[in-house]
This record gives sequence, structure tokens and C-alpha cells, in this order.
Amino acid sequence: MTERTTLLQEVSTAFRDNGLTAAITALIGGFIALLAAVTRRAFTNDAMLVRMDRELLSERDRVDRQRAEDRKGDADRLERIETDIRAMRDLMFEAFQRGRTD
Repeated sequence: MTERTTLLQEVSTAFRDNGLTAAITALIGGFIALLAAVTRRAFTNDAMLVRMDRELLSERDRVDRQRAEDRKGDADRLERIETDIRAMRDLMFEAFQRGRTD
């Protein structure tokens, strides 16, 4: 397994082995690597946010469709109840009218 070293350890090793120029080069290379990692992380986070926005939008659409179906089902059920109430009212009115003539 490879052992990872920190940026400062690499700079001090380069300075000890090759002098000031190598140490500065290692320091600049380390900063470039750090900037690349930060940039990659930022773009990864942006991509993740975009994906989450798409998922949230699709979930909202699904919930809205479900609510619309539920409202339609409730409206149909309410219409059937009202129809039954009217039919029962007419039946009772008819029975009441027959009762008076008998």
C-alpha cells in the first residue's frame, strides 16, 4: 500500500534533496493539485444540486398528479352521494304523497 504524504512533507523532502528550486516547484504543484481538487468538488456539488432539483421537480409533479386523481375520485364519490340523496328524497316525497291520498 502506498503511503500518502502531506504537501508540507513533500516540500521539505524536495528542499532537503534538491534545494530551493525543487521545493518551490513542489509547493506550486501542490497548490495546483489543491485548486484542481476544489474545482472538481465545486462542479460535482453543482451537478448534484442540478440532479436534486430535477428529482424534486419530478416528485412534485408526481404528488400533484396524485392529488388531482384524489380530487377527481372525491368529486365522483360526492356526486354519487348527492345522487343517492336526491333519489332518496324523491322516494320519500313520493311515499309521503301516496300516504295522504290513501
